[in-house]
Amino acid sequence: MIITAHGAESIKVSHGDLTLAFNPISKESKLKSTSYGADVAFVSAWHPDMNGVEAVTRNGKEPFVVKGPGEYEVSGLFVKGFASTTTYDETEVINTMYVFTLDDIRVAYLGALGVTDLSAEAKEELGTADVFLVPIGGDGVLDYKEAYDISVKREAKIIIPIHHDGVGDKDSLKNFLKEAGQEGAKSVDKLTIKKKDIVEKQGEVIVIV
Repeated sequence: MIITAHGAESIKVSHGDLTLAFNPISKESKLKSTSYGADVAFVSAWHPDMNGVEAVTRNGKEPFVVKGPGEYEVSGLFVKGFASTTTYDETEVINTMYVFTLDDIRVAYLGALGVTDLSAEAKEELGTADVFLVPIGGDGVLDYKEAYDISVKREAKIIIPIHHDGVGDKDSLKNFLKEAGQEGAKSVDKLTIKKKDIVEKQGEVIVIV
């Protein structure tokens, strides 16, 4: 599995011929949008910073779009989406957190999560994740303390902070790493992982830039 970051909460996950896009940035957003082809696009909240399905449409091939709570089976993936809320850009909207397994690695993508009060079912499913992609920037999403607390409580093996470059609190990443006691956490331009690489890890923060 290869994970790359494309600004704000935009994450690309690849495995073999399968490409997943999470919260791709729309061309209508004030943020920089990156274009590539995806098989499935996951949208956690309907806002131009996160709903750029057109940006991950390539050569006329549109991705299958997942944009809300529920259970989905697509491209060999079984995905569960859990509703939460966020007040993003001064508007309260539903945010969907997604949990899925790919290459035997359980991944939780929290999107624009803005609250810590989650349903019992969501907490249980998030607690099964090996990799946690969690927003840390405040200003509508979790602040760095809330983000680290929820990641630790769910016992994630690898924590990947999102929503920290150019959106929200400009010091959120520095403060998040300090809160985690991992100021020396490595930054990578992409994260390539296999199940065997993370079995012994516990709460390791990796920054993808």
